[in-house]
Amino acid sequence: MDIETLYALRSSSGLPSHPAIFLILLVLTWALHMIAVHVMLGSTALALTGAFSSNAHGRRLAGPMLDTAKVAVSIAIVIGVAPLLFVQVIYDPFWYVSNVLSARWAIAFIVVLLVAYWAMYHHYFVGKDGGSATSRWSLALSLALLLAAGFIMHALASQALRPELWMAWYAPEGHLETAGSGIHEFNLGRFLFFIVLAAPVTGAWLLGCRRYLACREQSDAPYLEWIASLGNKLMTGGGFAALICYAAWMATLPDSAAGFPVSLWSIVANASILLLIVTPALFRSASGSYAPFATATGAVLLIAIAREALRHRILFGTHGYELSTYAINLDWYSNALFCLTFAGVGGFAIAYSVAISWEAGKTPGIYTASPRVDRLGGFALAALLVWIAQYFFVGFLVMAR
Repeated sequence: MDIETLYALRSSSGLPSHPAIFLILLVLTWALHMIAVHVMLGSTALALTGAFSSNAHGRRLAGPMLDTAKVAVSIAIVIGVAPLLFVQVIYDPFWYVSNVLSARWAIAFIVVLLVAYWAMYHHYFVGKDGGSATSRWSLALSLALLLAAGFIMHALASQALRPELWMAWYAPEGHLETAGSGIHEFNLGRFLFFIVLAAPVTGAWLLGCRRYLACREQSDAPYLEWIASLGNKLMTGGGFAALICYAAWMATLPDSAAGFPVSLWSIVANASILLLIVTPALFRSASGSYAPFATATGAVLLIAIAREALRHRILFGTHGYELSTYAINLDWYSNALFCLTFAGVGGFAIAYSVAISWEAGKTPGIYTASPRVDRLGGFALAALLVWIAQYFFVGFLVMAR
């Protein structure tokens, strides 16, 4: 695909701000989204393992992990909207073509995700504390479908990086393929890397959970030590597995990414994985620590930057696609609205949810929110009402013109 055609596929309305801003936000929000995805996959796997396990600690952990998985799915979906929108804004020629080439799979992604969510809630309501074999297998179905949804997104992202093959996929041997029913490109090493990365991230999450639970009265020391041991094993063992998958990914990169495996950004990604492996040894403490999860968050962010560097290497280095040449039609309102929505509405809502969960989890018996948390909830509600009011106010102004 020549560069003139790629540029012609861009939106004629241009960008509402400089592409560098969207690029930074894309990397940041994608990293946050993947942290939620990793916790979602890891907690679902632990809940499933506990549902079939004969280990008392494993069965006990299954309930909290199921609760974690339910929330993590919601967070992953909500935060995942942001990087998807940023990809559509600055990489629209690649993303939309990939979606058209596999249109049925792009639409099926929503259906697969819905069924996965329903299956998870079936297990939650029918067999949260073990339940029937049917409810346990519904959780297994949920995990399988979540992985399938991830594979669909992986395939769409992979196809977007191969513009030189688009015409061969769209018109094989001169015959138009308009059904959009095929998956044309995927990299098993890349897919497994981001899936296996859930193990060390979930391990770090468990170490934070141990620290959190240790602050409660009547703490169960053997159970907490078991959680710590499991978290350490997931971080170390999962980190080594992720390192192997990363090597497989780098070994199977297309020619358009030649040289990237030995680039600075690839070295940064490797260093991030190694950091996950050694984190349990760096933060050994009798009472646990939140530092491992903070470290895991930083590692995922560095991996997100390296992933974006790989995309730049392929699209700019091989195909000559430059983000800086995208037309800019500055729109202060949309930029301000996004920032205020993300920081104001989203920030207060998330802060309130975290604060009330934090206090409730540390309070034995019936929990009553503190005045500070009550005020934070009031701010969250007020921010939402202000956002709704400005939405209609601006809408009426536009209609009145």
